[in-house]
Amino acid sequence: MQTANVLIVDDDDEFRATFQEALQSSGYHVETAKNGANALELARTQVFDVVLCDVVMPDIGGLELLRKIKELDPAVDVVMITGKPDVTTAVEALKQGAYDYLQKPLLLDDLRNLMIHLVERRFLRREVETMRARLGERVPMPELVGTALAMQRVKELIDRIAPTDSPVIIEGESGTGKELVAAAIHRRSPRHDRPFIAVNCSAIPGELAEEEFFGHMRGAFSGAVAGAPGLFRACDKGTLLLDEITDLSLAMQPKLLRVLESGEVRPIGSTTSVVVNVRVIAATNRDIERAVRDGQLREDLFHRLNVARIQLAPLRDRVEDIPALVAHFIHQLNARFNRSVRGLTAEAMAALMNYRFPGNVRELANRLEAAYIVGGDEELSLVDFPTLASQQRDAPQAEVQRLAEMERKAILDAVHMYDGDKAKAAQALGISLATLYRRLKQY
Repeated sequence: MQTANVLIVDDDDEFRATFQEALQSSGYHVETAKNGANALELARTQVFDVVLCDVVMPDIGGLELLRKIKELDPAVDVVMITGKPDVTTAVEALKQGAYDYLQKPLLLDDLRNLMIHLVERRFLRREVETMRARLGERVPMPELVGTALAMQRVKELIDRIAPTDSPVIIEGESGTGKELVAAAIHRRSPRHDRPFIAVNCSAIPGELAEEEFFGHMRGAFSGAVAGAPGLFRACDKGTLLLDEITDLSLAMQPKLLRVLESGEVRPIGSTTSVVVNVRVIAATNRDIERAVRDGQLREDLFHRLNVARIQLAPLRDRVEDIPALVAHFIHQLNARFNRSVRGLTAEAMAALMNYRFPGNVRELANRLEAAYIVGGDEELSLVDFPTLASQQRDAPQAEVQRLAEMERKAILDAVHMYDGDKAKAAQALGISLATLYRRLKQY
């Protein structure tokens, strides 16, 4: 069962204690509040998955508390509980966003079943939100493939870094798998059962960055008919990947630094800060220190993030991993398309290993998928990679040209060495004088 944060709000001490113990024994993290004011204080500093809320309370009524909690986090599921059922109140609670309206006395088994359903619903919704936050990028592959020394070093660093809460900088060219490495750090960390959200900083307009990261309150601006938690609150107790960190707007960078240092965010339109517990991983395909020198990334933000660093090697520097990567992608494609392609011909594999892959692993995956779509059912051949096949055909001519240039240079050097005495130059080169003259005329 997935863990979840639950808040019980009730002025009945016995009710709070009984259901707190029951839910904790089922594996939930449970906080309690004896009145609405205490509940709001907790809701402002923590993110809850489910709130169980009494309708009748002495200070802030249950309906008002429901409205305020939904303003802080529109996604939270609130279950209203009452010992005095009233149809009008029930209808109003549901209209204001309550998930359900229950009557006391509650049976523990019924509550446990309801919680299982609510938590599954909550985590499913969170996964959808995470996918949207990826801004259209694919979900990372579930494993790191490769045994090259560079990849072994990356895996060792992940194992060392993952158990900590320290910020991480991941550097590497586009397509080297920076998001995959960030996801691996998250999966191996104590936060593995909490959200992992990846956001591309270059895709967020500067004027919208604060709202995206910190959220807003209802009515904070025109059109804000409901509150929004923002990425940091949605990722509470989880991991937030800031991809292309050097493209984050300069106006947003000091605000991000403040959150990293204080552990608090302030939604737009709020006068109160909210405590968050988020591990931040930054990634870039650029020289990050040069970006600092060029004024594109604040030096203080860089130093705050620069606790642990992982450098990903381009695919051309770990060519020995290509066969393993090919096997991995072919396996995925077979499962996706319900086919049984065994692999590549030796000629096709040689072409892949001789190619420099400017787009790295992402390009390799895309080229394999393109070949897979048009290729045969047993194995992919060089003809299924038309661009690579063309380069292979051009390779012999390129080699001839390279050899010709070497020959031209050797002849000219020899003639120069013997001060223009062509007979001596031909003798030194091991060719006839007639051949030397033909080559000189040719070159």
